[in-house]
Amino acid sequence: MTILLSASITAAAAEPTGHVTGIGGIFFKAQDPKALAKWYRDTLGLPLQPWSGALLRYDAPDHPPKLTWQAFPASTTYFAPSTNTFMINFAVDDMEALLARLATRGVMPLKRSDDDPNGKFAWILDPEGNKVELWEPKRATP
Repeated sequence: MTILLSASITAAAAEPTGHVTGIGGIFFKAQDPKALAKWYRDTLGLPLQPWSGALLRYDAPDHPPKLTWQAFPASTTYFAPSTNTFMINFAVDDMEALLARLATRGVMPLKRSDDDPNGKFAWILDPEGNKVELWEPKRATP
Protein backbone atom coordinates (compact mmCIF):
# COMPACT_ATOMS: atom_id res chain seq x y z
CA MET A 1 0.00 0.00 0.00
CA THR A 2 2.86 2.38 0.75
CA ILE A 3 4.24 1.87 -2.75
CA LEU A 4 0.90 2.77 -4.34
CA LEU A 5 0.56 5.84 -2.15
CA SER A 6 4.08 6.94 -3.01
CA ALA A 7 3.42 6.45 -6.75
CA SER A 8 0.20 8.46 -6.62
CA ILE A 9 1.91 11.35 -4.78
CA THR A 10 4.64 11.39 -7.46
CA ALA A 11 2.02 11.32 -10.23
CA ALA A 12 0.04 14.13 -8.60
CA ALA A 13 3.19 16.27 -8.32
CA ALA A 14 4.15 15.69 -11.98
CA GLU A 15 3.71 18.61 -14.34
CA PRO A 16 0.37 18.49 -16.21
CA THR A 17 0.29 18.13 -20.00
CA GLY A 18 -0.44 21.02 -22.31
CA HIS A 19 2.73 23.12 -21.93
CA VAL A 20 5.67 24.24 -24.07
CA THR A 21 8.55 21.76 -24.15
CA GLY A 22 11.06 23.73 -26.24
CA ILE A 23 11.63 25.73 -29.40
CA GLY A 24 10.58 23.84 -32.50
CA GLY A 25 11.85 26.37 -35.01
CA ILE A 26 12.78 29.96 -35.76
CA PHE A 27 10.99 31.55 -38.70
CA PHE A 28 11.33 35.09 -40.05
CA LYS A 29 10.76 37.05 -43.25
CA ALA A 30 13.61 37.94 -45.61
CA GLN A 31 13.86 40.16 -48.68
CA ASP A 32 15.65 37.35 -50.57
CA PRO A 33 15.16 34.07 -48.63
CA LYS A 34 17.23 31.92 -51.02
CA ALA A 35 20.22 34.28 -51.02
CA LEU A 36 20.05 34.69 -47.24
CA ALA A 37 19.86 30.92 -46.71
CA LYS A 38 22.90 30.49 -49.00
CA TRP A 39 24.81 33.12 -46.95
CA TYR A 40 24.03 31.31 -43.69
CA ARG A 41 25.13 28.02 -45.28
CA ASP A 42 28.34 29.37 -46.84
CA THR A 43 29.32 31.81 -44.10
CA LEU A 44 28.17 30.20 -40.83
CA GLY A 45 28.06 26.59 -42.01
CA LEU A 46 24.35 25.98 -41.39
CA PRO A 47 23.51 22.56 -42.87
CA LEU A 48 20.73 23.55 -45.28
CA GLN A 49 18.13 20.99 -46.25
CA PRO A 50 16.51 20.79 -49.72
CA TRP A 51 13.62 22.90 -48.39
CA SER A 52 16.12 25.78 -47.67
CA GLY A 53 16.01 25.51 -43.88
CA ALA A 54 18.40 23.89 -41.41
CA LEU A 55 17.90 21.27 -38.74
CA LEU A 56 20.19 22.01 -35.80
CA ARG A 57 20.79 19.20 -33.32
CA TYR A 58 20.80 19.68 -29.56
CA ASP A 59 22.76 16.52 -28.91
CA ALA A 60 25.92 17.80 -30.66
CA PRO A 61 29.09 17.54 -28.53
CA ASP A 62 29.50 20.50 -26.14
CA HIS A 63 26.15 22.00 -27.24
CA PRO A 64 24.32 23.72 -24.37
CA PRO A 65 21.52 21.56 -22.96
CA LYS A 66 19.01 24.42 -22.96
CA LEU A 67 17.81 27.22 -25.21
CA THR A 68 17.25 30.73 -23.88
CA TRP A 69 13.97 32.54 -24.51
CA GLN A 70 13.76 36.16 -23.39
CA ALA A 71 11.64 39.17 -24.30
CA PHE A 72 13.54 42.47 -24.28
CA PRO A 73 11.97 45.88 -23.68
CA ALA A 74 10.97 47.70 -26.90
CA SER A 75 13.51 50.39 -25.99
CA THR A 76 16.52 48.03 -25.96
CA THR A 77 19.56 48.90 -28.03
CA TYR A 78 21.00 45.38 -27.61
CA PHE A 79 20.00 44.44 -31.19
CA ALA A 80 21.54 47.62 -32.71
CA PRO A 81 22.60 48.43 -35.33
CA SER A 82 19.82 46.16 -36.60
CA THR A 83 16.39 47.73 -36.48
CA ASN A 84 14.64 44.35 -36.45
CA THR A 85 12.72 43.17 -33.42
CA PHE A 86 14.61 39.87 -33.10
CA MET A 87 18.13 38.52 -32.87
CA ILE A 88 19.27 34.91 -33.25
CA ASN A 89 22.00 33.52 -31.00
CA PHE A 90 23.94 30.59 -32.45
CA ALA A 91 26.01 28.37 -30.17
CA VAL A 92 29.38 27.66 -31.81
CA ASP A 93 32.05 25.08 -31.11
CA ASP A 94 35.16 27.21 -31.78
CA MET A 95 34.87 31.01 -31.85
CA GLU A 96 38.43 31.52 -33.13
CA ALA A 97 37.95 29.17 -36.09
CA LEU A 98 34.55 30.65 -36.96
CA LEU A 99 35.76 34.26 -36.80
CA ALA A 100 38.75 33.35 -38.97
CA ARG A 101 36.39 31.78 -41.55
CA LEU A 102 34.12 34.83 -41.39
CA ALA A 103 37.09 37.16 -42.00
CA THR A 104 37.95 35.29 -45.22
CA ARG A 105 34.41 36.09 -46.39
CA GLY A 106 34.70 39.78 -45.43
CA VAL A 107 32.47 39.46 -42.35
CA MET A 108 33.99 41.26 -39.38
CA PRO A 109 32.47 41.22 -35.88
CA LEU A 110 30.68 44.33 -34.70
CA LYS A 111 31.93 43.54 -31.22
CA ARG A 112 33.51 40.67 -29.34
CA SER A 113 33.62 39.65 -25.67
CA ASP A 114 35.84 36.89 -24.31
CA ASP A 115 35.38 37.68 -20.61
CA ASP A 116 31.70 36.89 -20.05
CA PRO A 117 31.12 34.26 -17.32
CA ASN A 118 28.93 32.32 -19.80
CA GLY A 119 31.62 32.05 -22.49
CA LYS A 120 32.82 33.94 -25.56
CA PHE A 121 30.51 36.16 -27.63
CA ALA A 122 30.76 37.94 -30.97
CA TRP A 123 28.15 39.84 -32.97
CA ILE A 124 27.84 40.16 -36.75
CA LEU A 125 25.28 41.38 -39.26
CA ASP A 126 23.87 39.15 -41.98
CA PRO A 127 23.38 40.59 -45.49
CA GLU A 128 19.86 41.78 -44.63
CA GLY A 129 20.97 43.68 -41.53
CA ASN A 130 19.89 41.11 -38.91
CA LYS A 131 22.18 41.12 -35.91
CA VAL A 132 23.47 37.62 -35.14
CA GLU A 133 24.95 36.70 -31.78
CA LEU A 134 27.60 33.98 -31.77
CA TRP A 135 28.26 32.21 -28.48
CA GLU A 136 30.92 29.71 -27.53
CA PRO A 137 29.69 28.36 -24.19
CA LYS A 138 32.18 28.15 -21.36
CA ARG A 139 33.35 24.57 -21.11
CA ALA A 140 33.37 22.81 -17.79
CA THR A 141 36.91 22.18 -16.59
CA PRO A 142 37.56 18.56 -15.65
